Amino acid sequence: MEVINTVGRRKASVARVYLKPGSGNITVNGKDYKVYFPMKNIQFNLEDPLNITEGGSGFDVTVNVRGGGFKGQAEAIRLGISRGLVKANEDNKPPLKAKKYLTRDARVVERKKYGKPKARKSFQFSKR
Repeated sequence: MEVINTVGRRKASVARVYLKPGSGNITVNGKDYKVYFPMKNIQFNLEDPLNITEGGSGFDVTVNVRGGGFKGQAEAIRLGISRGLVKANEDNKPPLKAKKYLTRDARVVERKKYGKPKARKSFQFSKR
């Protein structure tokens, strides 16, 4: 079986995910994922799609991720891993879909408008 590559996006982050048969190692930008994401709750985001699918731990995951912050990057990687697991085996789709790991979260930061200090905040209004 050859390498499966997918893309995951979240906010300003873009993650290119490569899955190949192996022992379950996850590498993010050339580092182990536990070094790249030291917080446990962020590490859980990457491990969970592999844990809820049978045979998901039989893949080595290599990730190149750019843009955004650590939370957006982790969620982009999670989407990429989930898409890759579905490409590998269609039987993985129902449990991943139930956890909403296959849904692209399209929410991004709203742009700042002119005449306002932020996107929606206004300066104090004085009637007279």
